[in-house]
Amino acid sequence: MARPPLSEQDLIDRYGPHLNQAPPGGWDSGLKVDKVVDTHCCFCGQQCGIKLKVADNQVIGFEPRYDFPFNRGMLCPKGVKRYLQGNHPDRLLEPLERDQGVDGGFRSISWDHALDRTVAEIRRIGEQHGPDAFAMLSGVSLTNEKSYLIGKFARLALGTANLDYNGRLCMVSAGAASKRALGVDRAPNPWSDIPLADVIIVAGANVAECAPITTSYIWRARDRGAKVIVADPRVTPLARTADVFLGLRPGTDSALFGSILHVLVANDWIDQNYIDAHTTGFDEAAAAVADHTPKWAQEVTGVPADRIIEAARLWGTSDTGMLLHARGIEHHSKGVENVNACINLGLATGKYGRPGCGVCTITGQGNGQGGREHGHKCDQLPGNRDITNPEHRAHVADIWGCDVAEIPGKGITAQEIVEAIHDGQIKGLLSICFNPLVSLPDTTFTREALNKLEFYAVIDFFLSETAHHADVVLPGSLHEEDEGTVTTVEGRCVKINAAVDPPGQARRDWDILRDLARRLGRGQYFDFDNTQDLFDEMCRASAGGSADYAGMTWDRIVAEQGIFWPCPEPGHPGTPRLFEGGKFFHPDGKAKFFPIRYRDPAEVVDTDYPVWLTTGRVVSQFLSGTQTRRIAQLVEQYPEPLCEMHPLLANQLGVASGDRVTVTSRRGSITVPAKVVETIRPDTVFIPYHWPGDKAANTLTNRALDPISKIPEYKVSAVRLEKATGHINVTDTRDTRLHDGETPEATR
Repeated sequence: MARPPLSEQDLIDRYGPHLNQAPPGGWDSGLKVDKVVDTHCCFCGQQCGIKLKVADNQVIGFEPRYDFPFNRGMLCPKGVKRYLQGNHPDRLLEPLERDQGVDGGFRSISWDHALDRTVAEIRRIGEQHGPDAFAMLSGVSLTNEKSYLIGKFARLALGTANLDYNGRLCMVSAGAASKRALGVDRAPNPWSDIPLADVIIVAGANVAECAPITTSYIWRARDRGAKVIVADPRVTPLARTADVFLGLRPGTDSALFGSILHVLVANDWIDQNYIDAHTTGFDEAAAAVADHTPKWAQEVTGVPADRIIEAARLWGTSDTGMLLHARGIEHHSKGVENVNACINLGLATGKYGRPGCGVCTITGQGNGQGGREHGHKCDQLPGNRDITNPEHRAHVADIWGCDVAEIPGKGITAQEIVEAIHDGQIKGLLSICFNPLVSLPDTTFTREALNKLEFYAVIDFFLSETAHHADVVLPGSLHEEDEGTVTTVEGRCVKINAAVDPPGQARRDWDILRDLARRLGRGQYFDFDNTQDLFDEMCRASAGGSADYAGMTWDRIVAEQGIFWPCPEPGHPGTPRLFEGGKFFHPDGKAKFFPIRYRDPAEVVDTDYPVWLTTGRVVSQFLSGTQTRRIAQLVEQYPEPLCEMHPLLANQLGVASGDRVTVTSRRGSITVPAKVVETIRPDTVFIPYHWPGDKAANTLTNRALDPISKIPEYKVSAVRLEKATGHINVTDTRDTRLHDGETPEATR
């Protein structure tokens, strides 16, 4: 029988007082500080609460926040070290312009010159080729206010439809699937529901490394008797303790989920009353998987049929259950189908709208939730509105004080923007906190595209690999140098507080964009004195949308440790759990099943490329590594990418751990050290993607896109491997020796 969830005191007693109080004398005993600022971590979507210690306008230390209900004093290695990047010598302190001399480097310029040249190039390209020939790419780790401002800036200052963001590389498949099925794009549950679940399925989510604090919630569920099911090509740390492990081949997720639905239907492990009252389309979804038997799925996925049946039994016969998924099922040319197949499992068993019940995406980037709500997507207006909907356009135009016709229509997505640059259709680009040369697939293609731009301007705080291709670099602000809000993986809007001012001549991002807009003659739409002005307008613009922040204020957010949207009016308590009472966000109030049949990924293995490649993250690095590769302690933990492979594959290649292997796809090759492990399928290799240049895993990955979300297929590529020369010791991943004459970026 399931035990009751652990109380706060239970957690303190079991896991130790260190989780809820500092050691004697404090974390930084004797350290002189001017102030301590409550804020949140700058990395993943969990947005753990932290305190930054400040002296002489520099962040010199940190403490975890024990009062913030999500992490309650716990942090991952990145959260512990995140403050160390602020004083890095690579920090951009003044505007730069590409030097046209022999060296082709950069020279310092004044802000007036940098902004005037940028504005002149925007105007020139617009006059010669039309406004859509100038595009903008933004980052989703920015605050809600910046995301909102960027959407408005691109439409009303640049006048371009071609704006998109790097969330296109993360959560858009989950968002598209959720909107199709449920009518809204948000995790339906607060994370406090996880310990209440009797069964937890974790699909394509290495939570122990990519969302470590989420692991504690799963452990709490397991402590009270919950069963844990993990689906992944690798035996991730969480999978080592799972009750059922489903070690599927890359790209076969929908076959696995379809087979589980088949078993649920065949054994009547479904909630027919819930299906009849609250959903549509079940019969079509069931018919689509009528031939997806466990025996068939075993051949397709490589997962034993009896494990599929056991996973279905646990899920179908439990009263409560949560399914958590992430990029492992979303980074596919059929990522939307994969997520809809997961949602089908939740709807078929009535696991929505109740404590401990829901299908949730684990948001990857810092503001991956809020950043996809307020308008810097190519198809979106604030409040998660549709840019093609006349009523939505009219509402936003009224808030902005412009004519509806001034708001461009739907543009193209991030990868499509790079394709259009490569094809010569887009001539100019402005990017902010986006490093596509590392994060987009097929690195060689991306580099070729960047070199074809007539003009490229970058707003960032470090000179990223992509910024090396810029004509003008505008030094922007770090997370702790501005204030605003972000929205966490749970849908909880929280407050980011400024701890220090930007150093040197660096400026806050929103101030740079406001200045550009004024110089473009559009200043009347950007009359903001501070980010609270931006927040207030954003909330008004969101009113009535599915992501409704209209009832929020900064004071309330701080006092209540965050507010869950929708919060449509002042005094509204917010909405931690969606769909209570069985009401979904479609006009008829019902959720929609989608018929999902398995289809192959865009690329499959063959005799020339016989091994599956999948990519992902490691605990000490984050996304393109622009920040974490500059923190020496994190570099020490994992100094370069390793190619994980099973001993059977290693034996075929004559490779041992530390031997260098050349991995080749149809797009390129990289050479990295091997790491021989038993925790991966023998037909699959894994390489993390945080490194640039000749270590870039995305040199190998495929530009194939999901037809709905337009997310690239990072998780499935066909490769071949061969042993290369050279060897290092990878037994200890903290090995910091330099290899092949290269210097880790953090020590340059």
